[in-house]
Amino acid sequence: MADYSAATSPCVMDENCALRRTFDLIADRWTPTVLFTLSFGPKRYSELQKAIPDISKKMLTQTLREGGRNGLVERAGDAARGEYRLTELGRKVLEPVLRLADWAQANEAVLGEVAARRRAALRAEKGGG
Repeated sequence: MADYSAATSPCVMDENCALRRTFDLIADRWTPTVLFTLSFGPKRYSELQKAIPDISKKMLTQTLREGGRNGLVERAGDAARGEYRLTELGRKVLEPVLRLADWAQANEAVLGEVAARRRAALRAEKGGG
């Protein structure tokens, strides 16, 4: 893994920075989940909804459109039976998402602690102590 310090790290404030462009491409709430889901093969819109039950129709549509604009996802087939699938670029961008998924599995306990801390903070903010 690269060793970044404050002095040598890529400048994520520069829109031409590779790290910034990567973050812009996949660092939202739903894009990694949609890419991961499509890594198992093409899916119709309704299949994606079932596979990702907590995403709203609006957000799924926006995520698929943005993925299409970025060249990560394409729609194949006719209007009635179209399927979404990863493009070659989408499969390439999926690589770090899969590494992150591996990390998440290996660090499930840490992520559980983070989730518990977040829930406790939210309760405290709401006055529920």
